[in-house]
Amino acid sequence: MPTRPDLAPDADLTRAEMERLQREIADVAIFEDESDLETAALSTPLETAVRGADAPIVAGVDQSFLLESDRALSAVVAVQAGEVIERVHAVTDLEIPYIPGLLAFREGGPILEALEELTVEPDLYLFDGSGRIHFRQAGIAAHIGVVRDVPAVGVAKSLLCGSPREDTEDLPAGSRVPIEANSRVDAPDGTLLGYAVQTRQYDSPDRHINPLYVSPGHRVGPETAADVVLELATRYKLPEPVRLADSYADEAKSGLERY
Repeated sequence: MPTRPDLAPDADLTRAEMERLQREIADVAIFEDESDLETAALSTPLETAVRGADAPIVAGVDQSFLLESDRALSAVVAVQAGEVIERVHAVTDLEIPYIPGLLAFREGGPILEALEELTVEPDLYLFDGSGRIHFRQAGIAAHIGVVRDVPAVGVAKSLLCGSPREDTEDLPAGSRVPIEANSRVDAPDGTLLGYAVQTRQYDSPDRHINPLYVSPGHRVGPETAADVVLELATRYKLPEPVRLADSYADEAKSGLERY
C-alpha cells in the first residue's frame, strides 16, 4: 500500500505541477543505504542457501503497451535467491501521452496497480527506468519508491541527463563509471547521481555492449545500487529480475492480444 498517496502520480496535474511534485519527491527521497541488504545473498540458489527462506526478495518491474490501445500492461516478477516466487501484472488505461522527464505520470499509476497484486513483500525493487539520474532527481524508481516507501533502484538503458566522469565506450564487464550532475539536473554540479554499469561485454574488438545507467530511487545508495545490478546480472545485460519482468510483460501482452 502507498504510504505517501499524496505524492502518487496524478495525470490531472499541469506540467508545471508535475515538475513541482517531482522536486518534492526528490526532497523526500533518501539516496543512501537504509537497510542491511546483503548483495552477495541476492543470487544464491535456494538449494545452496543456508537460510533460503530469509534471502532477500527482489522485484523486477517493467511495462509494455498493448497494440492499437491506450492501455499499459505493468509486470512485476519477484525473485528470491535466484528463483521466481511470484509473477503478477495489471492492465490499465494510459491517461497522459509520453512526455520526456514525466514518465512516472504516464506509467506510475499502472505500476502501482500491479504492485497491489503482489502477495509477497519484496526487500528491493528494480525498475526499468531512471532513479536519481533524472532532470529533477525523481525518475520512476524514485517516484514509486517514495510513494510506497520501499528500497528502489532505477536501471535505464540510456542516459537521460548528467555526465559520465570517464569514457563509457567499450567498458570491460564488471566496471562502473560515476555519473554526476550537470546543468540539466536540479542538483549542484558534480553531485553523484549513479553509475554507468557494464554488466556484460563482447569478447571482440569489433562490437561492444553499452552500459546500463543505474541510480538509487529510494533508501539505497548509488554504490549499493550498482553492486545489486552487477550481482543480479547473469549471462544477459539486464539484471535478472528486470529481464524476467520484461519477458513476462511480453508474454502476458501476447496472451491478451490473441483475443
